[in-house]
Amino acid sequence: MMAAAATGALFPAANPPPDSGAKSSGNLGGGSLPGSIDARGLNVKKPAFGSLQAKANAQAPPKVNGTKVGVMDGFKDDEVISSHHPRTFINQLPDWSMLLAAITTIFLAAEKQWMMLDWKPKRPDMLADPFGLGKIVQDGFVFRQNFSIRSYEIGADRTASIETMMNHLQETALNQVKSAGLMHGGFGSTPEMSKRNLIWVVTKMQVVVDRYPTWGDVVQVDTWVAASGKNGMRRDWLVRDSTTGDVLMRASSLWVMMNKETRRLSKIPDEARAEIEGYFVDSPPVIDDDSRKLPKLDETTADYVRTGLTPRWSDLDVNQHVNNVKYIGWILESAPMQILEGCELAAMTLEYRRECRRDSVLQSLTSVLDKGVDDFPDFGNTECQHVLRLENGGEVVKGRTEWRPKLINGIGSLGGFPTDVA
Repeated sequence: MMAAAATGALFPAANPPPDSGAKSSGNLGGGSLPGSIDARGLNVKKPAFGSLQAKANAQAPPKVNGTKVGVMDGFKDDEVISSHHPRTFINQLPDWSMLLAAITTIFLAAEKQWMMLDWKPKRPDMLADPFGLGKIVQDGFVFRQNFSIRSYEIGADRTASIETMMNHLQETALNQVKSAGLMHGGFGSTPEMSKRNLIWVVTKMQVVVDRYPTWGDVVQVDTWVAASGKNGMRRDWLVRDSTTGDVLMRASSLWVMMNKETRRLSKIPDEARAEIEGYFVDSPPVIDDDSRKLPKLDETTADYVRTGLTPRWSDLDVNQHVNNVKYIGWILESAPMQILEGCELAAMTLEYRRECRRDSVLQSLTSVLDKGVDDFPDFGNTECQHVLRLENGGEVVKGRTEWRPKLINGIGSLGGFPTDVA
Protein backbone atom coordinates (compact mmCIF):
# COMPACT_ATOMS: atom_id res chain seq x y z
CA MET A 1 0.00 0.00 0.00
CA MET A 2 2.81 2.40 0.87
CA ALA A 3 4.60 1.60 -2.41
CA ALA A 4 1.42 2.13 -4.39
CA ALA A 5 0.82 5.49 -2.74
CA ALA A 6 4.34 6.67 -3.43
CA THR A 7 4.15 5.55 -7.04
CA GLY A 8 0.88 7.31 -7.49
CA ALA A 9 2.33 10.52 -6.13
CA LEU A 10 5.18 10.47 -8.62
CA PHE A 11 3.23 9.23 -11.62
CA PRO A 12 -0.42 10.33 -11.35
CA ALA A 13 -2.81 8.28 -13.46
CA ALA A 14 -6.55 7.81 -13.68
CA ASN A 15 -7.94 5.32 -11.18
CA PRO A 16 -9.49 2.24 -12.84
CA PRO A 17 -13.17 1.56 -12.25
CA PRO A 18 -13.91 -0.76 -9.34
CA ASP A 19 -15.19 -3.56 -11.57
CA SER A 20 -12.28 -3.41 -14.03
CA GLY A 21 -10.65 -6.48 -12.47
CA ALA A 22 -7.07 -7.56 -12.82
CA LYS A 23 -7.08 -7.70 -16.62
CA SER A 24 -6.81 -3.99 -17.35
CA SER A 25 -3.17 -3.99 -18.40
CA GLY A 26 -4.06 -2.84 -21.86
CA ASN A 27 -5.00 0.65 -20.60
CA LEU A 28 -2.25 3.20 -20.18
CA GLY A 29 -3.33 4.09 -16.66
CA GLY A 30 -3.96 0.58 -15.41
CA GLY A 31 -2.22 -2.76 -15.04
CA SER A 32 1.26 -3.40 -13.58
CA LEU A 33 3.72 -0.54 -13.56
CA PRO A 34 7.21 -1.17 -14.95
CA GLY A 35 9.43 -2.38 -12.16
CA SER A 36 6.69 -4.42 -10.41
CA ILE A 37 6.83 -8.15 -9.71
CA ASP A 38 5.47 -10.36 -12.44
CA ALA A 39 3.66 -13.67 -12.11
CA ARG A 40 7.00 -15.57 -11.72
CA GLY A 41 8.16 -13.35 -8.86
CA LEU A 42 10.98 -11.71 -10.87
CA ASN A 43 11.79 -8.04 -10.45
CA VAL A 44 11.26 -6.06 -13.64
CA LYS A 45 13.72 -3.18 -14.00
CA LYS A 46 12.13 0.27 -13.81
CA PRO A 47 13.06 2.94 -16.34
CA ALA A 48 14.70 6.06 -14.96
CA PHE A 49 12.30 8.79 -13.87
CA GLY A 50 13.93 11.29 -16.21
CA SER A 51 13.56 9.04 -19.23
CA LEU A 52 9.86 8.42 -18.47
CA GLN A 53 9.19 12.13 -18.15
CA ALA A 54 11.09 12.84 -21.35
CA LYS A 55 9.02 10.22 -23.11
CA ALA A 56 5.85 11.80 -21.78
CA ASN A 57 6.92 15.19 -23.01
CA ALA A 58 7.78 13.73 -26.40
CA GLN A 59 4.26 12.26 -26.64
CA ALA A 60 2.61 15.64 -26.10
CA PRO A 61 0.91 16.53 -29.41
CA PRO A 62 2.15 19.73 -31.02
CA LYS A 63 -0.21 22.36 -32.36
CA VAL A 64 -0.13 24.05 -35.73
CA ASN A 65 -2.51 26.99 -36.13
CA GLY A 66 -4.45 25.78 -33.14
CA THR A 67 -4.91 22.27 -34.53
CA LYS A 68 -3.38 19.23 -32.88
CA VAL A 69 -1.33 17.10 -35.21
CA GLY A 70 0.62 13.86 -34.94
CA VAL A 71 -1.72 12.24 -32.38
CA MET A 72 -1.81 8.46 -32.60
CA ASP A 73 -5.13 6.92 -33.33
CA GLY A 74 -6.90 5.43 -30.36
CA PHE A 75 -5.65 8.00 -27.84
CA LYS A 76 -7.67 10.81 -26.40
CA ASP A 77 -6.30 14.09 -25.23
CA ASP A 78 -6.73 13.23 -21.58
CA GLU A 79 -4.92 9.88 -22.08
CA VAL A 80 -1.59 11.49 -23.02
CA ILE A 81 0.74 11.89 -20.05
CA SER A 82 2.21 15.35 -19.75
CA SER A 83 4.68 16.95 -17.38
CA HIS A 84 3.62 18.67 -14.18
CA HIS A 85 4.77 22.11 -15.39
CA PRO A 86 3.12 23.92 -18.26
CA ARG A 87 5.18 23.93 -21.45
CA THR A 88 6.55 27.42 -22.00
CA PHE A 89 9.36 28.92 -24.08
CA ILE A 90 11.64 29.15 -21.03
CA ASN A 91 11.47 25.53 -19.87
CA GLN A 92 12.02 24.29 -23.43
CA LEU A 93 15.48 25.91 -23.65
CA PRO A 94 18.50 23.53 -23.40
CA ASP A 95 20.54 23.19 -20.21
CA TRP A 96 23.17 25.88 -20.86
CA SER A 97 25.04 25.08 -17.63
CA MET A 98 26.38 21.81 -19.08
CA LEU A 99 27.59 23.55 -22.23
CA LEU A 100 29.19 26.32 -20.19
CA ALA A 101 30.98 23.75 -17.98
CA ALA A 102 32.34 21.95 -21.06
CA ILE A 103 33.63 25.21 -22.58
CA THR A 104 35.26 26.18 -19.27
CA THR A 105 37.00 22.80 -19.03
CA ILE A 106 38.41 23.17 -22.55
CA PHE A 107 39.72 26.67 -21.87
CA LEU A 108 41.34 25.61 -18.58
CA ALA A 109 43.11 22.67 -20.26
CA ALA A 110 44.36 24.92 -23.08
CA GLU A 111 45.62 27.50 -20.59
CA LYS A 112 47.50 24.81 -18.65
CA GLN A 113 49.21 23.54 -21.80
CA TRP A 114 50.17 27.08 -22.81
CA MET A 115 51.65 27.79 -19.38
CA MET A 116 53.76 24.62 -19.64
CA LEU A 117 55.09 25.65 -23.05
CA ASP A 118 55.81 29.21 -21.94
CA TRP A 119 57.10 28.13 -18.52
CA LYS A 120 59.78 30.28 -16.93
CA PRO A 121 61.42 29.83 -13.55
CA LYS A 122 60.04 32.05 -10.84
CA ARG A 123 63.15 31.66 -8.65
CA PRO A 124 66.82 31.57 -9.63
CA ASP A 125 67.27 28.20 -7.93
CA MET A 126 64.51 26.56 -9.97
CA LEU A 127 65.33 24.34 -12.91
CA ALA A 128 65.54 26.48 -16.05
CA ASP A 129 65.01 23.46 -18.29
CA PRO A 130 62.05 21.65 -16.67
CA PHE A 131 61.72 19.01 -19.38
CA GLY A 132 65.45 18.24 -19.71
CA LEU A 133 65.46 18.88 -23.45
CA GLY A 134 68.65 20.91 -23.50
CA LYS A 135 69.61 23.80 -25.77
CA ILE A 136 72.44 25.01 -27.99
CA VAL A 137 74.51 27.91 -26.61
CA GLN A 138 77.64 29.86 -27.51
CA ASP A 139 76.93 30.35 -31.21
CA GLY A 140 75.86 26.75 -31.70
CA PHE A 141 79.10 25.11 -30.59
CA VAL A 142 78.10 24.07 -27.05
CA PHE A 143 75.14 21.97 -26.03
CA ARG A 144 73.75 22.47 -22.51
CA GLN A 145 71.33 20.26 -20.60
CA ASN A 146 70.15 20.14 -17.00
CA PHE A 147 69.60 16.96 -15.00
CA SER A 148 67.83 16.54 -11.68
CA ILE A 149 69.40 13.80 -9.58
CA ARG A 150 66.73 11.17 -8.93
CA SER A 151 66.44 8.97 -5.88
CA TYR A 152 67.21 5.86 -7.93
CA GLU A 153 70.45 7.45 -9.24
CA ILE A 154 72.20 7.65 -5.90
CA GLY A 155 74.25 4.83 -4.45
CA ALA A 156 75.25 3.53 -1.05
CA ASP A 157 77.13 6.78 -0.37
CA ARG A 158 73.86 8.69 -0.80
CA THR A 159 75.35 10.64 -3.68
CA ALA A 160 75.05 10.20 -7.42
CA SER A 161 77.09 7.23 -8.59
CA ILE A 162 79.86 7.57 -11.14
CA GLU A 163 77.72 5.52 -13.55
CA THR A 164 74.92 8.09 -13.19
CA MET A 165 77.26 10.95 -14.02
CA MET A 166 78.70 9.09 -17.01
CA ASN A 167 75.21 8.40 -18.33
CA HIS A 168 74.48 12.13 -18.17
CA LEU A 169 77.60 12.78 -20.24
CA GLN A 170 76.54 10.26 -22.84
CA GLU A 171 73.00 11.65 -22.99
CA THR A 172 74.17 15.20 -23.69
CA ALA A 173 76.56 13.99 -26.40
CA LEU A 174 73.76 12.22 -28.26
CA ASN A 175 71.35 15.11 -27.79
CA GLN A 176 73.84 17.54 -29.30
CA VAL A 177 74.12 15.40 -32.41
CA LYS A 178 70.35 15.07 -32.57
CA SER A 179 69.72 18.80 -32.10
CA ALA A 180 72.19 19.53 -34.91
CA GLY A 181 70.17 17.28 -37.23
CA LEU A 182 73.05 14.87 -37.77
CA MET A 183 71.63 11.76 -36.14
CA HIS A 184 70.71 9.13 -38.67
CA GLY A 185 70.32 5.44 -37.94
CA GLY A 186 72.50 4.35 -35.02
CA PHE A 187 73.43 6.49 -32.05
CA GLY A 188 75.60 9.40 -33.16
CA SER A 189 75.84 8.36 -36.81
CA THR A 190 75.52 11.12 -39.41
CA PRO A 191 73.77 10.45 -42.75
CA GLU A 192 77.08 9.92 -44.56
CA MET A 193 78.28 7.60 -41.81
CA SER A 194 75.10 5.54 -42.06
CA LYS A 195 75.62 5.10 -45.81
CA ARG A 196 79.00 3.51 -45.06
CA ASN A 197 77.92 1.54 -41.95
CA LEU A 198 80.20 3.65 -39.74
CA ILE A 199 79.68 4.34 -36.04
CA TRP A 200 81.61 6.23 -33.36
CA VAL A 201 83.49 4.27 -30.67
CA VAL A 202 85.34 5.72 -27.70
CA THR A 203 89.02 4.87 -27.28
CA LYS A 204 89.93 6.89 -24.19
CA MET A 205 88.08 8.58 -21.37
CA GLN A 206 89.45 10.82 -18.60
CA VAL A 207 87.30 12.03 -15.72
CA VAL A 208 87.99 14.27 -12.72
CA VAL A 209 85.32 14.60 -10.03
CA ASP A 210 85.52 17.46 -7.51
CA ARG A 211 82.21 16.75 -5.80
CA TYR A 212 79.31 14.36 -6.30
CA PRO A 213 75.78 15.78 -6.31
CA THR A 214 73.11 14.26 -4.14
CA TRP A 215 69.40 13.54 -4.41
CA GLY A 216 67.41 16.59 -5.56
CA ASP A 217 70.43 18.53 -6.84
CA VAL A 218 70.27 19.90 -10.37
CA VAL A 219 73.41 19.70 -12.48
CA GLN A 220 74.16 21.59 -15.67
CA VAL A 221 76.14 19.68 -18.29
CA ASP A 222 77.92 21.44 -21.17
CA THR A 223 79.51 19.48 -24.00
CA TRP A 224 81.33 20.27 -27.24
CA VAL A 225 83.53 18.55 -29.83
CA ALA A 226 86.93 19.25 -31.39
CA ALA A 227 89.22 17.59 -33.87
CA SER A 228 91.78 15.05 -32.64
CA GLY A 229 94.45 14.29 -35.21
CA LYS A 230 93.45 13.33 -38.74
CA ASN A 231 90.94 10.60 -38.00
CA GLY A 232 89.72 11.27 -34.49
CA MET A 233 87.36 13.49 -32.54
CA ARG A 234 87.60 14.80 -29.01
CA ARG A 235 84.56 15.46 -26.88
CA ASP A 236 84.70 17.42 -23.64
CA TRP A 237 82.20 17.91 -20.84
CA LEU A 238 81.90 20.37 -17.98
CA VAL A 239 79.43 19.64 -15.18
CA ARG A 240 78.36 22.42 -12.80
CA ASP A 241 75.98 22.88 -9.92
CA SER A 242 73.09 24.76 -11.54
CA THR A 243 72.48 26.79 -8.37
CA THR A 244 76.00 27.85 -7.39
CA GLY A 245 77.82 27.42 -10.69
CA ASP A 246 80.56 25.40 -8.98
CA VAL A 247 82.34 22.89 -11.18
CA LEU A 248 81.52 19.36 -10.08
CA MET A 249 83.12 17.26 -12.79
CA ARG A 250 85.28 17.49 -15.92
CA ALA A 251 85.65 14.86 -18.62
CA SER A 252 87.48 14.49 -21.91
CA SER A 253 87.24 11.63 -24.43
CA LEU A 254 88.68 10.50 -27.75
CA TRP A 255 86.56 8.86 -30.46
CA VAL A 256 87.24 7.08 -33.76
CA MET A 257 85.06 5.55 -36.44
CA MET A 258 84.45 1.82 -36.77
CA ASN A 259 82.73 -0.16 -39.50
CA LYS A 260 79.58 -1.66 -38.07
CA GLU A 261 79.79 -4.76 -40.26
CA THR A 262 83.50 -5.61 -40.19
CA ARG A 263 84.09 -4.24 -36.65
CA ARG A 264 87.32 -2.62 -37.87
CA LEU A 265 88.47 0.96 -37.35
CA SER A 266 88.02 3.29 -40.30
CA LYS A 267 89.29 6.65 -41.49
CA ILE A 268 86.87 9.54 -41.50
CA PRO A 269 85.46 9.89 -45.04
CA ASP A 270 85.62 13.36 -46.51
CA GLU A 271 81.83 13.45 -46.83
CA ALA A 272 81.37 12.65 -43.14
CA ARG A 273 84.08 15.12 -42.17
CA ALA A 274 82.23 17.85 -44.03
CA GLU A 275 79.14 17.11 -41.94
CA ILE A 276 80.83 17.43 -38.54
CA GLU A 277 83.81 19.76 -38.87
CA GLY A 278 81.54 22.82 -38.81
CA TYR A 279 80.77 21.99 -35.17
CA PHE A 280 84.39 21.60 -34.02
CA VAL A 281 85.65 24.02 -31.38
CA ASP A 282 89.24 25.21 -31.38
CA SER A 283 89.94 24.86 -27.66
CA PRO A 284 92.26 22.79 -25.45
CA PRO A 285 90.83 19.79 -23.55
CA VAL A 286 89.39 20.41 -20.10
CA ILE A 287 91.77 17.73 -18.73
CA ASP A 288 95.41 17.40 -19.67
CA ASP A 289 96.10 14.14 -21.41
CA ASP A 290 97.40 11.45 -19.06
CA SER A 291 100.01 9.72 -21.19
CA ARG A 292 101.28 7.39 -18.49
CA LYS A 293 101.40 3.83 -19.69
CA LEU A 294 98.98 1.46 -18.05
CA PRO A 295 100.62 -1.83 -16.99
CA LYS A 296 99.31 -5.27 -17.79
CA LEU A 297 97.60 -7.28 -15.09
CA ASP A 298 96.94 -10.99 -14.77
CA GLU A 299 96.10 -13.43 -12.00
CA THR A 300 99.69 -13.35 -10.71
CA THR A 301 100.14 -9.54 -10.57
CA ALA A 302 96.64 -8.46 -9.57
CA ASP A 303 95.65 -8.10 -5.91
CA TYR A 304 91.95 -8.75 -6.50
CA VAL A 305 90.26 -10.80 -9.21
CA ARG A 306 86.59 -11.14 -10.02
CA THR A 307 85.61 -13.75 -12.62
CA GLY A 308 82.46 -14.88 -14.41
CA LEU A 309 81.15 -11.45 -15.41
CA THR A 310 78.68 -11.70 -18.28
CA PRO A 311 76.71 -9.00 -20.11
CA ARG A 312 72.96 -8.87 -19.78
CA TRP A 313 70.65 -7.99 -22.63
CA SER A 314 70.03 -4.59 -21.02
CA ASP A 315 73.78 -3.86 -21.12
CA LEU A 316 73.80 -3.69 -24.93
CA ASP A 317 73.26 -0.51 -26.92
CA VAL A 318 71.66 -0.09 -30.34
CA ASN A 319 74.96 -1.01 -31.99
CA GLN A 320 74.80 -4.45 -30.34
CA HIS A 321 77.86 -4.02 -28.15
CA VAL A 322 78.12 -3.31 -24.43
CA ASN A 323 77.63 0.33 -23.51
CA ASN A 324 80.95 1.85 -22.40
CA VAL A 325 79.42 3.03 -19.11
CA LYS A 326 78.82 -0.60 -18.12
CA TYR A 327 82.56 -1.24 -18.14
CA ILE A 328 83.02 1.11 -15.19
CA GLY A 329 80.77 -0.97 -12.99
CA TRP A 330 82.61 -4.14 -13.96
CA ILE A 331 85.98 -2.57 -13.21
CA LEU A 332 84.84 -1.61 -9.72
CA GLU A 333 83.60 -5.15 -9.11
CA SER A 334 87.16 -6.17 -8.26
CA ALA A 335 88.00 -3.09 -6.17
CA PRO A 336 88.43 -3.96 -2.47
CA MET A 337 85.44 -3.21 -0.27
CA GLN A 338 87.62 -1.19 2.12
CA ILE A 339 88.29 1.35 -0.61
CA LEU A 340 84.68 1.44 -1.79
CA GLU A 341 83.44 2.06 1.75
CA GLY A 342 86.15 4.46 2.96
CA CYS A 343 86.98 6.43 -0.20
CA GLU A 344 85.29 8.03 -3.18
CA LEU A 345 86.42 8.02 -6.78
CA ALA A 346 88.24 11.28 -7.55
CA ALA A 347 89.70 10.64 -11.01
CA MET A 348 89.64 7.94 -13.66
CA THR A 349 91.45 7.16 -16.91
CA LEU A 350 90.13 4.41 -19.15
CA GLU A 351 91.55 3.02 -22.39
CA TYR A 352 89.13 0.95 -24.46
CA ARG A 353 90.90 -1.81 -26.36
CA ARG A 354 88.10 -3.88 -27.87
CA GLU A 355 84.36 -4.17 -27.74
CA CYS A 356 82.42 -6.61 -25.63
CA ARG A 357 79.56 -8.61 -27.09
CA ARG A 358 76.56 -10.32 -25.58
CA ASP A 359 78.17 -13.76 -25.33
CA SER A 360 81.41 -12.53 -23.72
CA VAL A 361 82.63 -13.75 -20.31
CA LEU A 362 84.95 -11.34 -18.53
CA GLN A 363 87.39 -11.03 -15.65
CA SER A 364 87.94 -7.90 -13.56
CA LEU A 365 91.41 -7.43 -12.05
CA THR A 366 92.58 -4.69 -9.66
CA SER A 367 95.96 -3.81 -8.20
CA VAL A 368 96.23 -1.31 -5.32
CA LEU A 369 99.23 1.05 -5.21
CA ASP A 370 100.67 2.95 -2.20
CA LYS A 371 99.83 0.14 0.18
CA GLY A 372 100.02 0.92 3.87
CA VAL A 373 99.72 -1.15 7.00
CA ASP A 374 98.47 -4.70 6.41
CA ASP A 375 98.84 -4.16 2.66
CA PHE A 376 96.04 -1.61 2.62
CA PRO A 377 96.08 2.20 2.33
CA ASP A 378 95.40 4.12 5.51
CA PHE A 379 92.49 6.01 3.92
CA GLY A 380 94.73 8.57 2.27
CA ASN A 381 94.77 9.29 -1.46
CA THR A 382 94.96 5.92 -3.14
CA GLU A 383 95.64 4.81 -6.69
CA CYS A 384 94.48 1.59 -8.31
CA GLN A 385 95.13 -0.06 -11.63
CA HIS A 386 92.49 -2.10 -13.42
CA VAL A 387 92.07 -4.46 -16.34
CA LEU A 388 88.85 -5.84 -17.70
CA ARG A 389 89.53 -8.74 -20.03
CA LEU A 390 87.92 -11.68 -21.70
CA GLU A 391 88.47 -15.06 -20.12
CA ASN A 392 90.59 -16.04 -23.12
CA GLY A 393 93.00 -13.23 -22.25
CA GLY A 394 92.01 -10.43 -24.64
CA GLU A 395 91.96 -7.00 -22.95
CA VAL A 396 88.76 -5.03 -23.17
CA VAL A 397 89.52 -2.00 -20.96
CA LYS A 398 92.58 -0.86 -19.06
CA GLY A 399 92.23 1.80 -16.41
CA ARG A 400 93.62 3.81 -13.56
CA THR A 401 91.55 5.23 -10.69
CA GLU A 402 92.41 7.71 -7.95
CA TRP A 403 90.55 7.72 -4.64
CA ARG A 404 90.25 10.20 -1.79
CA PRO A 405 88.85 9.76 1.72
CA LYS A 406 85.14 10.34 2.15
CA LEU A 407 84.40 13.53 4.04
CA ILE A 408 81.63 13.91 6.61
CA ASN A 409 79.66 17.08 5.88
CA GLY A 410 78.49 18.47 9.18
CA ILE A 411 77.81 16.61 12.40
CA GLY A 412 76.38 13.16 11.93
CA SER A 413 75.82 13.48 8.18
CA LEU A 414 77.37 11.85 5.17
CA GLY A 415 76.80 13.26 1.74
CA GLY A 416 74.11 15.63 3.01
CA PHE A 417 71.90 12.91 4.55
CA PRO A 418 71.52 12.23 8.27
CA THR A 419 73.31 9.13 9.55
CA ASP A 420 72.66 7.07 12.61
CA VAL A 421 74.41 8.41 15.70
CA ALA A 422 75.20 5.90 18.44
